[in-house]
Amino acid sequence: MAKKKAFINILRALSLTIVIAGAVCSLYYMFNAGRNQKSIILIILFTGWVLSPFISFFIANKIFDRFISFARALLYTLIIIITIGSVVTYSGVFDTNQTKPAAKFLIVPLISWVLLAIAILITRRFSRNSNVS
Repeated sequence: MAKKKAFINILRALSLTIVIAGAVCSLYYMFNAGRNQKSIILIILFTGWVLSPFISFFIANKIFDRFISFARALLYTLIIIITIGSVVTYSGVFDTNQTKPAAKFLIVPLISWVLLAIAILITRRFSRNSNVS
């Protein structure tokens, strides 16, 4: 039991560290892609949209403190995977000649939100069906 709790705590700390680094890297790539953009309003909107999944990860992290260990481990793992996937996508690794610069900054946060919502639904289901902590 103590090993499981220690593992969850390490996974939580790792996920929070990766989220912070991922948010910073994502903003760097976004500002770099939009460096010629003159509209301050558009930059603010993109900044909010790109940061929104990372903010939701922090909120979900707080909410999941009372869930079972499996649910928390699933959430923390998903946070790590989504964050790394976001940064890799924003870096341009998957870009093609037809890729519009703004497209990935619109699509990746949407996919992140959908994956987080699915994870929350799954973990809530497991948490209701299990009394194990």
